[in-house]
Amino acid sequence: MARLTGTRPGASRRWGCAAAFLLLLLTVQAAQKADFSGDATAATINHSLTLLQRLQELLQNGNGSDSVLRVRSAASDEAKVFHTHQLLLSLQSEVFESLLRNQSVVTLHEPPETAALFEKFIRYLYCGGVSILLHQAIPMHQLASKYRVWGLQRGVAEYMRTHLASESSQGHVVGWYHYAVRVGDAALQESCLQFLAWNLSAVLGSAEWGSVSVELLLLLLERSDLVLHSELELYTAVEGWLSRRQPEAPVAERVLRAIRYPMIAPSQLFRLQAQSAVLARHRGAVQDLLFQAFQFHAASPLHFAKYFDVNCSMFLPRNYLAPSWGSPWVITNPARDDRSTSFQTQLGPSSHDAGKRVTWNVLFSPRWLPVSLRPVYSDSVAGAIQPVRIEDGRPRLVITPAMSSPDFAGVSFQKTVLVGVRQQGRVLVKHAYSFHQSSDEAADFLAHADLQKRTSEYLIDNSLHLHIIIKPVYHSLIKVKK
Repeated sequence: MARLTGTRPGASRRWGCAAAFLLLLLTVQAAQKADFSGDATAATINHSLTLLQRLQELLQNGNGSDSVLRVRSAASDEAKVFHTHQLLLSLQSEVFESLLRNQSVVTLHEPPETAALFEKFIRYLYCGGVSILLHQAIPMHQLASKYRVWGLQRGVAEYMRTHLASESSQGHVVGWYHYAVRVGDAALQESCLQFLAWNLSAVLGSAEWGSVSVELLLLLLERSDLVLHSELELYTAVEGWLSRRQPEAPVAERVLRAIRYPMIAPSQLFRLQAQSAVLARHRGAVQDLLFQAFQFHAASPLHFAKYFDVNCSMFLPRNYLAPSWGSPWVITNPARDDRSTSFQTQLGPSSHDAGKRVTWNVLFSPRWLPVSLRPVYSDSVAGAIQPVRIEDGRPRLVITPAMSSPDFAGVSFQKTVLVGVRQQGRVLVKHAYSFHQSSDEAADFLAHADLQKRTSEYLIDNSLHLHIIIKPVYHSLIKVKK
């Protein structure tokens, strides 16, 4: 925590012109909210922009200043001096109200990153607005939190949640997640985690992957909603992380045991055993998992399920983008009419099912109407039907198998639909809808999307970008033997 020190004033100046400006501000706000009782001659005269300009000039010129803030940083021998007005600072910050109660000159000690933004921070206290960049979000949030400027704190947190997709040279989402953990912002933590999970392939190839903490890495590896090309891609990235970070053996082994080896083909597993230095170093810790993975690929799933519990995360696919797990689908002009497509996936992740294919039919309807909104004949007027507007409908996506087979025994299918959007010049996953074999569609699919507008955030060049993933899940038909 930065130290706050102060000196007693030589002479105390009272409210001065700051009070006058405050009175003017309150008068303008009261006039804007006044009830004119329907008087047609009433009008609102709004000079609030002029007032804000004068407040900025008040801070810039120091006219009528009754307090001085001296901001010192270890990065500089000189202190930044701000001639301020006690009333305006106290209105925004209870910390400043306490500091300036019995003194007019206060010395503040700030780290270099927050000291660099202190002028922006003070300007916000005068004018209620501030512009920030990605790398300034954390220090500005720190200033808002330290001085208890709650409106600014909430505003910066919202800025961070809405700019996760912004492109930066070194990446920022991982750093924001770690900061959210430190300050206890659960909403920002979850937003960062969700973004990282749905766009993991982009993160794996970026500079920020190396800054992922052990705790964050383990949280990600637990998730089944990770979106990436394959489990092998994840293993390769984890191997690189372990090589750079060189954690203690128990940590490395815990990380390696979170890889879902049955989701990697036997030929690739053999290559890893022969070539991976990390796997060679920790072979003893994962030998049982590798042996189990080879058994999984060698036996039929029904036979394997008699002896092993397949209802666990190790045998549950993640959201893999490889062609054997699904297919992308770009729908041009999605508001125009119904569309359909079909594709094939591998029956299951086991090599026993590698040559078996399932064909899937997909129907997209941009304006499907629920039963409650469909036209019906009216009893009061013969032949009349209730009017229905196009906007009453909602997008619908139906995914059904085009075939049935005895091979489906012991296999259920989880369907996931990824919706790509363009944010800050990049195409990223913003939504993921999952539903199981018992349902052919996601009930809330794009429920709030407005596909009629060409400027819709869900459209890229007037096209809807989807990626449909089929996740075959084996389940035990016979109780596992003890």
